[in-house]
Amino acid sequence: MNRRHWARKWLVALAGVAALGLGQPLWAQAPGDAGKKPFKVATTFTIIADMARNVAGDAAVVESILKPGAEVHGYQPTPGDLVRVQGADLVLFNGMNLETWFEPFFRRLKGVPAVLVTQGVQPIAIGEGPYEGKPNPHAWMSPTAAMQYVDNIHDALVKHNPAHAQTYRDNAERYKAQIQALVEPIRQTLADVPEAKRWLVSSEGAFSYLARDFGLRELYLWPINADQQGTPQQVRRVIDEVRKHQIPVVFSESTISPEPAQQVARESGARYGGVLYVDSLSASDGPVPTYLDLLRVTTQTIAQGLSGAAAGGEQAKP
Repeated sequence: MNRRHWARKWLVALAGVAALGLGQPLWAQAPGDAGKKPFKVATTFTIIADMARNVAGDAAVVESILKPGAEVHGYQPTPGDLVRVQGADLVLFNGMNLETWFEPFFRRLKGVPAVLVTQGVQPIAIGEGPYEGKPNPHAWMSPTAAMQYVDNIHDALVKHNPAHAQTYRDNAERYKAQIQALVEPIRQTLADVPEAKRWLVSSEGAFSYLARDFGLRELYLWPINADQQGTPQQVRRVIDEVRKHQIPVVFSESTISPEPAQQVARESGARYGGVLYVDSLSASDGPVPTYLDLLRVTTQTIAQGLSGAAAGGEQAKP
């Protein structure tokens, strides 16, 4: 399909969305705010949305394009998404090739500024596959990098909504202190894992930043969620490495099928340690409704799995 034909299809779809009234804004008016126009922030996915809500407080309304549990890499935005985000005052995105869909999506927005929240983050390059040499996009899994996310969100909010600059400043400092307070407990939790067992085996190579920060060796089936996931060659390579290094446990991520990781566990003799959270938060009644919960639950699951006491972990069934 050529680009012109694709654009025509979008225009027809947009007209249908408008006619059906499906393009309502993402943002609900806060109770008691009738007549007031809130500053509206859209984010590409849930983790940035949670960070932004912590910085914004009551001074802005923040919503994510993706819903909890959605897989961000291969998302296909809808015409309804475009209409809804057009009502934003600011859009925040991760970049680093995470939201490959975002650039063409953003080109269709009119007059809505977009801010890259990973500006200033020291990237880790992807080491193999079609994205070799490009930055691994999962920088938020490093608490240190998360501080830079918060600073960039703060700066964007102050620039585009300066009337609430002091609120944003106070909230950002408070939130950074909360992130920092998690670091030492995580370090202590993982420090109890014997050196020989300090391997993190996952489906996607989404934990490079976490592994760097906390002294883990990383092994994964594929480098980034893309077209090639769980091929026989990928599975066989990781099975061999798990056997070679006698790695005790294998994990998968919440937004993808656990089957490739479970196959590795079955055929290598390792345990399947359960689900790690990286690309999305859960719904409010789920296990990781906030970014702080995501860091806490994921690192606890890793530590418990590596120590042989994995809550929810299990020997893969034959």
